[in-house]
Amino acid sequence: MTGIPAQRVVFHGVTGSGKTSAAHAYARVTGVPEFSADDDLGWLPQWLGRPLQDQYRIAAGIAAQDRWVLDSAYSTWRNIILARAELIVFLDYPRGLSLGRLLRRTTRRIIGKQSVCSGNTETLRRVLAKDSIILWHFRTSARKRDAISQIIADPSMPPVLSFQRPCDLLAWIAAGASAHLPPGQMGPAEGPAAPNPAGRPPA
Repeated sequence: MTGIPAQRVVFHGVTGSGKTSAAHAYARVTGVPEFSADDDLGWLPQWLGRPLQDQYRIAAGIAAQDRWVLDSAYSTWRNIILARAELIVFLDYPRGLSLGRLLRRTTRRIIGKQSVCSGNTETLRRVLAKDSIILWHFRTSARKRDAISQIIADPSMPPVLSFQRPCDLLAWIAAGASAHLPPGQMGPAEGPAAPNPAGRPPA
């Protein structure tokens, strides 16, 4: 890879790790157009999941473009994105850090009635429901880590750049997000994980 920032990038990490903020920062520094898995593909108003065929169509449209950064890729259409991605950025943070971020973010969203996921809002009722974003964090963390392990094991996939500390990620982005793999970082990456069952859109 060259020192030019990758032009087709997908972020990966457990729920709450900060993928959306990281993708936004990458897009701001590099000028690469930014897309959101939740806003642009996964959700419709009233917390309705977008039909899968529509998600496939939108994902294919994004992947076909020359330049994009995506803050996540649901397992159901991840293969469409990975087929065109130049780089996967893995936020490999400790569980406590990601969970703490998720709890603080959810609290802010409830108190501030912040619009998320195509105009929806988080509520205390949703946090206590069976498809709670907090429960989703626990249900999917192992699967997301398994997915990235499979990605890393497959040399046909894009390289994975792994960060264990937010400060290192921010320093890399602030320095221009060079696509070079720093010493000790992960090399070639994997293919898509298995489709997720019904419920909260898979990530």
